[in-house]
Amino acid sequence: MHQIQQKILNFADKLNLKRDGLRQIGRLVGEPHPFKVSYHLKKLEKNGFIKIDKKTGKIKRTKNEEAQKGLFLAIPVLGSTNCGEANIFAEKNLEGYIKVSKNIIKAGNGLLAIKAFGNSMNKASIGGRNIENGDYVIVDSKKQPYSNDYVLAIIDNCANIKRMLLDSKNKIISLISESSENHPTIFIHETDKFLINGVVKYVIKKPTVSWS
Repeated sequence: MHQIQQKILNFADKLNLKRDGLRQIGRLVGEPHPFKVSYHLKKLEKNGFIKIDKKTGKIKRTKNEEAQKGLFLAIPVLGSTNCGEANIFAEKNLEGYIKVSKNIIKAGNGLLAIKAFGNSMNKASIGGRNIENGDYVIVDSKKQPYSNDYVLAIIDNCANIKRMLLDSKNKIISLISESSENHPTIFIHETDKFLINGVVKYVIKKPTVSWS
């Protein structure tokens, strides 16, 4: 939490936005710019640390447990997916959960996480992020896939992350790698036994750790 926000919290129950105004609050917390005070007040309210009565201007600090409730999503991790050829079995067993802030990913039903294996999607762009070995790929299993979407495809009980292209005329689905490496496209007829298990929504990059 920003130090200005912490200072505002220390005074919160004694403050009234209409009575004191942004400048007076700023003097109390050591922030001379009213627009910055307004910004921090909005952040505190958005994150559930304070409540501002719109009619009276009274600022009330919420309880810590109230503020922390619901800030994170627990997304189930359902195994690994290959970003290259279809040679990793699509395990359905739950491996655990990853905890992700709602400021990163909006809440929604049907979210699941898959750990990427391989680099055949390292030239993809999902929200400006590519998919590399060890990244978590967040999939919305409830979203209807369309042509050019990045999808989680299950083929012969094996999981793949690919970009999907639809050729309705010839009833062909192409699953394409986007990589600095050479990976062949997978071509599927729409009558084949396969499953598109969701659309890629977000990529959580593998942390870069330095021990030096």
